[in-house]
Amino acid sequence: LNQKCLASVPDAGSSVEEMEFNWDEYLEDTGATAAPHGSFKHVDTSLQNGFAPGMKLEVAVKSDQNTYWVATIITTCGQLLLLRYDGCGEDRTADFWCDILTADLHPIGWCQQNNKLLKVPEGIKDKIPDQEEFLQRVLKGACSAPANLLEGLHRGKNPLDLIAPGSRLELQNIRDSLEAWVVTVVDNVGGRLRLRYEGLEDLDKFDQWLFYLDPFLHQVGWAAQHGYSLQPPLAIRSLRSEADWQEILKKVKEEEEESSVPTDLFKDKPVIGVHSFSEGMKLEAVDPMAPFVISPATVLKVYNDKYFLIEMDDLRAERASGQRYVCHVGSAGIFPVQWSLKNGLHLSPPPGYPGQDFDWADYLKQCGAEAAPQSCFPLLTSDHGFKENMKLEAVNPVDPEEVCVATVTKLKDSYLWLQLEGSKKPVLECIVSVESMNIFPVGWCETNGYQLRPPRKAIVNKQKKIAVVQPEKQILSSRTVHDGLKNQELNSSDSVVINVKYCCPKIYFNHRCFSGPYLNKGRIAELPQSVGPGNCVLVLKEVLTLLINAAYKPSRVLRELQLDEEAAWHGHGETLKAKYKGKSYRATVEVVRTADRVADFCRKTCIKLECCPNLFGPQMVLDKCSENCSVLTKTKYTHYYGKRKNKRIGRPPGGHSNLEVALKKPNKRRKRRKHFFVHKKKRSSTSVDNTPAGSPQGSGAEEEDDQDESELSHSLAQERDKRKRKLRTFSFSDDENKPPSPKDIKMEVAEKLQLDSNPLEWSVADVVRFLKSTDCAPLARIFLDQEIDGQALLLLTLPTVQECMDLKLGPAIKLCHHIERVKLAFYQQFAN
Repeated sequence: LNQKCLASVPDAGSSVEEMEFNWDEYLEDTGATAAPHGSFKHVDTSLQNGFAPGMKLEVAVKSDQNTYWVATIITTCGQLLLLRYDGCGEDRTADFWCDILTADLHPIGWCQQNNKLLKVPEGIKDKIPDQEEFLQRVLKGACSAPANLLEGLHRGKNPLDLIAPGSRLELQNIRDSLEAWVVTVVDNVGGRLRLRYEGLEDLDKFDQWLFYLDPFLHQVGWAAQHGYSLQPPLAIRSLRSEADWQEILKKVKEEEEESSVPTDLFKDKPVIGVHSFSEGMKLEAVDPMAPFVISPATVLKVYNDKYFLIEMDDLRAERASGQRYVCHVGSAGIFPVQWSLKNGLHLSPPPGYPGQDFDWADYLKQCGAEAAPQSCFPLLTSDHGFKENMKLEAVNPVDPEEVCVATVTKLKDSYLWLQLEGSKKPVLECIVSVESMNIFPVGWCETNGYQLRPPRKAIVNKQKKIAVVQPEKQILSSRTVHDGLKNQELNSSDSVVINVKYCCPKIYFNHRCFSGPYLNKGRIAELPQSVGPGNCVLVLKEVLTLLINAAYKPSRVLRELQLDEEAAWHGHGETLKAKYKGKSYRATVEVVRTADRVADFCRKTCIKLECCPNLFGPQMVLDKCSENCSVLTKTKYTHYYGKRKNKRIGRPPGGHSNLEVALKKPNKRRKRRKHFFVHKKKRSSTSVDNTPAGSPQGSGAEEEDDQDESELSHSLAQERDKRKRKLRTFSFSDDENKPPSPKDIKMEVAEKLQLDSNPLEWSVADVVRFLKSTDCAPLARIFLDQEIDGQALLLLTLPTVQECMDLKLGPAIKLCHHIERVKLAFYQQFAN
């Protein structure tokens, strides 16, 4: 997992020269969208580490390593767990990261079994007057973190890490399910395994590629437990004598313990149900070896209540039999008679069938057979997230070693028609199930270090040079300081932090939460339950794209999310798009790149969009939102999370928008867009919106969107205005950290400030206490309401203070004078 998360993130300070296919540029060039990550359930399952939010464990207290306390898992990221001591309530500031490999973590009950002391940490003693009563209450019905993931050889390992090259498994014979043979893992690409039959050594001709959750793949010993025989497949049986095969089997059993994988690795495999097919029944089917057409097929043999053999009908005299393969009730690509006709699809007649017009009634009569009843087939669903023209990555059925760029050309119920682009040999459209384990989201190959076959006409960055420069040290960056503090809290080496910090946890859409004035509640409800985990930039970009598309006016939400040109940049800029009323909009939006900043990013973005801070984020809202957003009226909610809150410290005011708009002309190749910069209107922070919750009214979206065209005609004049404003604008510089020039303002020089503690560690109460000791004491209440701690205090500038606190110039200057004194004292006393 560590390698996956870092695959697309080059080391800082390095210069990499490479040839690569660029998905972003290709999607932009084709005007297509990527299939949502949440639609690939097998990939989602492969990224799970066995831990889940809400699980409890016992963890050593940092201040006293000989005592332990109960903590709850808030979120997971690779081998890192974000924990919160029980008793802290909803206080997010108490969260801390732990590395499973090095931290002192244990399942619930471990302390009692090992005579260790459970003791309330000092910081929350006053919240827990009776420790015994508290533990009984919080542990009643609680789910403990699995002991095998916290102790022993498997500690801290992702399940996929346990399937290493050389591991052995048993593979059922696709031609005869009552037989299985041992296979060795040659390679593991993100859970997609290259398997070689035991006994073939370096002969790769018969290698199989299967995802580890494939229902025909099992741990060693499965065949004996379920009464199946261990026999090499017919295709390789003649390569060795019977004595050789028995000797190979004997060797496998001797080495079983050292080469086997854990049984619980397959706990998420699909459960095979009982079927009701009978021999001789007719149906429609797709040959999995050549999934390009739908043809008539016959149930040739029923093995037991779980497996049966399908044969593709072939009426040619010279053919003794057609293609055969084993199925179960959940197998993809089998349909009842007339399914193609009902869905407007072409049914290919069996080879040797006279004429082109195939009729099922005549065919059944000629064969003297009956059609398999509808009850034999599982119900198909169209609720999967795929749409026509979406892009993804898919295995080439003709050459399973190839993974190609694919386009969804057609959808019917639970099935996709895919056009593979870039395969070595041209391939017809493939028919695959939406639950196929041979399809993957955009970026999967890059994330797992596997070669993706790009389209022949795709944009390729020739000799693309990626130069990554370390940013200058910025001591006053609140987020930079926060990142540093988080890293210090890790009980792990720096190398572990680097390996997992780019891996984003799963982001949940909490549909019960308040959606605010910009987002359409109905469209929010249609979003997938979660996105990710995966690379932070890719996951957050997909989340924001989904939010934009779920808006009443997508262009309006894009404008709210865009990166202000004058804002301090602490993350990664991504270009996002929105479409509204025939226009296409683009803007640069800042996303964070590291896992420890994801939760804060999601919360701040929610507040920016005036929705519940828990609407989306790494924490799932199960029953009741901690913000109690469901009981607030629209007016009250806007008061707490609306525009006044939106102008919190850390979002410096930006007068201009980088939103780019262009009109798309239908049926013509898209030309290079001209860059227009649209003025971003200021709204009154004191206006009250009394429209119902979730309504699109009252946000100013209608007026702004309708005026886009007129604004475009004045873009050049606005650019001139912007330059003039920059010349007039007076502010304290965070970069240079110098007080203003005497020419700009006259200010009395106060005596030098001597600090007793580092302002980076000041709480909100400490900041309020400092202000009350100055002549700005009346302003302390504002700092308390806006929860400005020491880190945020050091980021304040004159424009920010005026914008966020609605202060007149005089009081704002006076306040900034004291802030500058704190900054100066910080540099002199604590900066080094």
